[in-house]
Amino acid sequence: MHMNHRFSTVLRPLLGAAGSAVAREFRTLVLMLLAAGGLWGFIELADEVTEGQTHAIDTTILLALRNPADPADPLGPRWLEELFRDFTALGGVGVIVFITLGVAGYLALLRKRGALLLLAIAVSGSLLINTALKLGFDRPRPDLVPHGAYVYTASFPSGHAMLATATYLTLGALLARVLPDRRTKFFVLTMAIVLSLLVGFSRVYLGVHWPSDVAAGWMAGAAWALLWWLLARWLQRERVVEETENES
Repeated sequence: MHMNHRFSTVLRPLLGAAGSAVAREFRTLVLMLLAAGGLWGFIELADEVTEGQTHAIDTTILLALRNPADPADPLGPRWLEELFRDFTALGGVGVIVFITLGVAGYLALLRKRGALLLLAIAVSGSLLINTALKLGFDRPRPDLVPHGAYVYTASFPSGHAMLATATYLTLGALLARVLPDRRTKFFVLTMAIVLSLLVGFSRVYLGVHWPSDVAAGWMAGAAWALLWWLLARWLQRERVVEETENES
């Protein structure tokens, strides 16, 4: 009995460590598959947009959100239109930069310089990539309905949808890694996803983007955030970036 107890005492930590390692590798694999799926989806959608195959569904969805008797009038009361203007502002460059600087300052106070640099590169990189994609595709904005917000760049992919998804998912993942239990982690990540969806939908509701622009922005932003999440996990294991939680 004494030997069995000693054996189980030694074996239990080893099994726990092995199980933890398997769980980490499984999460890494899931993240890789999700990132690859987002990238593949963006490429496929971009190809269809280039060939004009999304025009019919884009037009149907855009007009479905308008008063049939007056395309200049979005569905719903005036307060709903103002609400979606509030949501769309959360994906603007100014708001994104302000929030990122705030989190960067917090990380600086914690002396987590590696995580700070990683966050800065991830967010600024998404902005640069979106600008390059807009210039490359140079898709005109919708002209079926009056625009409910001022726009000055090309349409594909949606910058608000891509920046919001890349930024809020990155920040949500960063925050989730310091939270104590799975329910709160799930809540934070869910809120980040919902916020990204609302920002993207607001662009279609306000008539400044085709639905395919927004879908492409969501896919590209999610793929970008997941790639940086994977990179952060690897750099933390290599002790290049500071750990943000007690478990690896």
